Amino acid sequence: MAEIPVYFFTGFMDSGKTTLIQETLFENGFAEDDERILIIACEDGDVEYDVDKLKTIGASVATIDKEEDFTTQRLQQLSDEYRPEAVFLEYNGTWSVGDVYEMTLPKDWVIVQSLATVDATTFEMYLANMRAMMMEQFFQAEVVIFNRCTDDTPKTKFRSNIKAVNRPAQIVYERADGTIDDREEELPFDIDADVIEISDADYALWFMDCMDNPKKYDGKTVHFLGLVYNPQDGKLKRGVIVPGRFAMTCCVEDITFLGMMCKTELANTPAHRSWIDLTAKIKVEFAREYKGKGPVLYPVEIKPAEKPADELVYFS
Repeated sequence: MAEIPVYFFTGFMDSGKTTLIQETLFENGFAEDDERILIIACEDGDVEYDVDKLKTIGASVATIDKEEDFTTQRLQQLSDEYRPEAVFLEYNGTWSVGDVYEMTLPKDWVIVQSLATVDATTFEMYLANMRAMMMEQFFQAEVVIFNRCTDDTPKTKFRSNIKAVNRPAQIVYERADGTIDDREEELPFDIDADVIEISDADYALWFMDCMDNPKKYDGKTVHFLGLVYNPQDGKLKRGVIVPGRFAMTCCVEDITFLGMMCKTELANTPAHRSWIDLTAKIKVEFAREYKGKGPVLYPVEIKPAEKPADELVYFS
């Protein structure tokens, strides 16, 4: 039997999952192949499925209301009952997303795409109050859709938060009328300055933007306070250090180091875990540590620095 594709939709309640699924089926021509489609809804949002209209394209809706009922056995029962050729799984935003990837799915079911929807108007509030639960929605999402965007939506900040936990994710910004917001993202620092000043508050945003768009920074000079954090396994060449900052990506348990390769000809390179005031030119070139091309720092000036009051940087 052929594989049964499963399209996995995550996101908090009222983030637009139901609307996205129905738009995919009715407006994007997904259901033109006369396939039997099963939608599994795990929560009741403001938008309801048009069951009668869905029947016209061979789609059925089943519900699973409790997390303890979301089991392999229950999914297999639905598979046997509806015999789907494609499955749209609308997952409850308060349930553990990781469990779905770890569980055994029914015979021939394969997750082929994972999408996360986000209400741009409430994203920052959820980050402030339920950051770990919110960020779990994005760990393995291939596409993250921010809907209800406005001209004031801080797209750069949103993108950096997603990229902090899921670098390959494609991010889409959608306005309330359904059109795509493709305006260039605004940065909180002047990229055209002779020396780009990166504050502690902006370091995480700058780092993610530079790693994602290195050509934008090729030939630029940057200045920031950094911690030298060199691996102790001997893999770095002589004259190479890794300055950066530790950032809290999801919660205290998920602190990660955001550092860049830095090539220096200094006879005595800064010691491991020392703080430096670094002014450096960025060149995009091949680095083994990047497994390809990426931004490499070439110091213009390195000065010893005092440890800041807060050693961590953040994506908000």
